[in-house]
Amino acid sequence: MKPGDHVQVKTKKETIKGILMPQQGSFVVIKLKNGYNMGIDKKKVVKIKKIKSGKGIGKIKTKKVKQKKDLPKVTFIATGGTIGTHVDYKTGGVFMCRTPEEILATTPKLANIINIKTLSPFTTASEDMSIDNYKKLAKLIADELNSGAQGVILTHGTDTLHYTSAVLSFMLEDLNKPVAVVGAQRSPDRGSFDGKMNLICAAHFCKSDFAGVAIVMHGSSSDEFCYAIRGTKCRKMHTSRRDAFRPINELPLAKIWTDGKIKIINENFDKRSDKKVVAKTKFEKKVAIVKVFPGSDPSIIDWYIKNGYKGLVIEGTALGHVPTGESGTKAGKFNKKMSWIPYIKKAIDKGLVVVMASTTLYGRIHPFVYRNLRLAHDTGMIYGEKLPSDMLPEVAYVKLGWVLGQTKDCEKAKEMMIKNLRGEITKRSDAKSFLF
Repeated sequence: MKPGDHVQVKTKKETIKGILMPQQGSFVVIKLKNGYNMGIDKKKVVKIKKIKSGKGIGKIKTKKVKQKKDLPKVTFIATGGTIGTHVDYKTGGVFMCRTPEEILATTPKLANIINIKTLSPFTTASEDMSIDNYKKLAKLIADELNSGAQGVILTHGTDTLHYTSAVLSFMLEDLNKPVAVVGAQRSPDRGSFDGKMNLICAAHFCKSDFAGVAIVMHGSSSDEFCYAIRGTKCRKMHTSRRDAFRPINELPLAKIWTDGKIKIINENFDKRSDKKVVAKTKFEKKVAIVKVFPGSDPSIIDWYIKNGYKGLVIEGTALGHVPTGESGTKAGKFNKKMSWIPYIKKAIDKGLVVVMASTTLYGRIHPFVYRNLRLAHDTGMIYGEKLPSDMLPEVAYVKLGWVLGQTKDCEKAKEMMIKNLRGEITKRSDAKSFLF
């Protein structure tokens, strides 16, 4: 018997049927009809019987979906990720192998909602996404929307999906229609595949009056509804839950059901217009996030200065603290080995734009509550001005890279960083959004 064969495993208590998977240690592993794997202790196995050969097993079945020309035209762009994977019966793991058409074949109901044009510019795992990929996607989306598409569905790996939704939010200026960024936490061969519902809800989102980038994913762990969450206010908050994507410091834009019902939750959004979308894709790659933690060595900043970086996002604690290494009561007396203050000031004096974001994610940074915060603020680091920032670290990173792609003037860059450009900074914190 080989992996992929249909087998019957008999133990003293029961008989189990499934597809034989690559073996793991002292267990016989089979894939059940519902898509889940089961491990059976070899010591408990009485007999294994081959039912039929696994020839052809794992082959993706596709059926050409007939498009209805009278439905809204939506462009479907597939880039990779779990939503486009299938199980490999040689290794037991899933791998990216599905074409856009094969992804759509998992959700034939889409043909009754939208008229789909498929594109596949590249196949890349989300952890391997690059700035060049972002530029290509932004130009492609702008071209499609300016050529008559009523919306765009972009499928993507979930691990860095929120980076992509943020960077597209900045690169697509005057965005006049919906762009739904969609992924899946479970592969299509599993019974709990979430991509089907996510795609259906994304299709309804693309028919709506929204204009902007939103992540459209499960709103609960069950197949109940999806949330549309602003692309600059969303983050993956769990490794495997189907409702891993949550809004941070803001309520979701809308709740979407598979029957097309949409309930507006957050009224703060742009609506469809006749504007022409402009892809502003210039991006400064020499930008990084530097995380503060107890015992962290601030001399790491020297490495970034030495290697020609143009901007840093400091992920500080809570309100925006960095270690100051104060060893006495007098302000300005520091333990140089511990203090981040001189290193940050040195970076700013060398022409780097340095921005503060909080590791807590929720809430705002504020530079004037504690003395140590004021010391950090006095270096020239950006905390926000009249409106203390609540930007997520990842959003601050992509915004800084995009801003420095538009201007090399540090003062102009600072002005752009403290300005709310794509809904990345909320005017007022909503208490209801905490752990929504």
